[in-house]
Amino acid sequence: MTDPIPYPIGTPGQPWGEAERDQWRARHVRHRRYDQLVTPRIAALADRFERVDYGQLRYGEDAYALQALATRPWDPALPSALITGGVHGYETSGVMGALAFLETRAQAYAGRINLLVAPCVSPWAFERINRWNFDAVDPNRNFREDGPGEATALMALVAARLDQVLLHIDLHETTDSDESEFRPALAARDGKPFEPDLVPDGFYLVADAEAPQLALQQAIIAAVEQVTHIAPPDATGQIIGCPLLSPGVITYPVRTYAMCPSVTNAPYTTTTEVYPDSPRATPQQCDAAQVAAVCAALDFVLAAG
Repeated sequence: MTDPIPYPIGTPGQPWGEAERDQWRARHVRHRRYDQLVTPRIAALADRFERVDYGQLRYGEDAYALQALATRPWDPALPSALITGGVHGYETSGVMGALAFLETRAQAYAGRINLLVAPCVSPWAFERINRWNFDAVDPNRNFREDGPGEATALMALVAARLDQVLLHIDLHETTDSDESEFRPALAARDGKPFEPDLVPDGFYLVADAEAPQLALQQAIIAAVEQVTHIAPPDATGQIIGCPLLSPGVITYPVRTYAMCPSVTNAPYTTTTEVYPDSPRATPQQCDAAQVAAVCAALDFVLAAG
């Protein structure tokens, strides 16, 4: 059923131009500060990890230093894991969970696997609690050579380590605002009708349809369900329009969609989806679920050899 209420920007049926993008930007003001909530925590970890400045974004009067943290010293004889958060800036536990993992659990993996962690891939969107970047572009559909700066900077960061990465876990959320704001905005931007969907109530995973690595996904689900509840399927047996591969696990063709897990040649990839709007989950549980997912993924790939 098509939503009869049009998005407040644009003309129904017509894709946006620059004037509509300007209107959209005006609606999304800064609500929090990257330089207060993220970069100080990265700086505080620089005594344990190498801080890597991997690019800078400049949007209007705003400039953002893109920062990652890496195992120090990096051992080329060891496998490596890439952990990304904040590809969608509004998905808070992705950012905070990546930082919490580094602060509380990462040391347990020293000498076993190299870690490369980009906690906040999209700082402009993080500050505005938004899915898109300044240009109304979704980075998580544009990890390609001609993609936006958030995507191409991350791709450049991992380029030298492509064949060393064993695991990539990308930390995300699915929120009620996906249906109230972000999917309606997407439909309006592209001049298409908005078709409402259901927001899953709980945690789930998105595996790569070409290499789902089901045992990995199941290990993560088993760990996370000790922290927060797993999303059940809807009445059609699906989650966000996708059939279940296993309880709490769906698949996407991540390379076709140019999603973040396509940036390496890692044989093991997954995308977490935490549900922060559930009355059954606190922000602390959401962050803990992300940490549990990262640890379970690392433990699995290390045991698999």
